Formats: sequence, structure tokens, C-alpha cells
Amino acid sequence: MPAGRPKKINKDKIGKLEEAFAIGCTDLEACLFADIAASTLYDYQKEHPEFLERKKKLKEMPVLKARTKVVEEIDNDPGTAKWYLERKKKDEFGPQQKVDVSGAITIEDAINAIDEE
Repeated sequence: MPAGRPKKINKDKIGKLEEAFAIGCTDLEACLFADIAASTLYDYQKEHPEFLERKKKLKEMPVLKARTKVVEEIDNDPGTAKWYLERKKKDEFGPQQKVDVSGAITIEDAINAIDEE
């Protein structure tokens, strides 16, 4: 049995951190869930840069799941398809307003409008 102080992060703590990151938790939330200090996480990441990379990927899981769900719904719901296009192809499908401006505004008119406020 090795002597000395036990490690602050073990397999169970890593599993809890990964579980939290996979549902989009912040570092602080993940540390609370794993019952470790944030400094412990940051020290561990310095020693294990591959874990930092994994954390970044895990934090994107909710976005990937949501994106997958949206794309699946496109087949079932025309409203979802329209919503998706309005956001992904704004120039082509986004709401557009045409504004016609006529007449002239002088500096004096602008100053008077400011003074009236």
C-alpha cells in the first residue's frame, strides 16, 4: 500500500466531472458535483492537458444533442425548418424590413429635438 497523502482526484471524481461537463456544467458546477475545489481541477488540468481537451469536447455535448434534435424535427415540422433557415441563412430567409426615408433633417432640427428632450 503506497504511503502518503491520497490523491485529490481519483477515477470516481473524474467520472463525476465528465458527467457534469457532458450536461454543460460550468467548471464550478462540475467541481461542486465532484466535491472538489476548483483549484484542484485546474491543477489536474495543468498536469493532464489531455483532460482539458476532453472537458472542452464534453461541454459541447448539449449543443450537439440539441442540434441533432432540431435537424430531426425538420422532417416532422415545417415550422422548425423555417426557424432553422431564418437563423442559419439570415440573408436569404431571415425577416427583412424595408425602410424608406424621405425628407431632409438639418443640424438645427436635430439640435432643437435634443433641446426639447
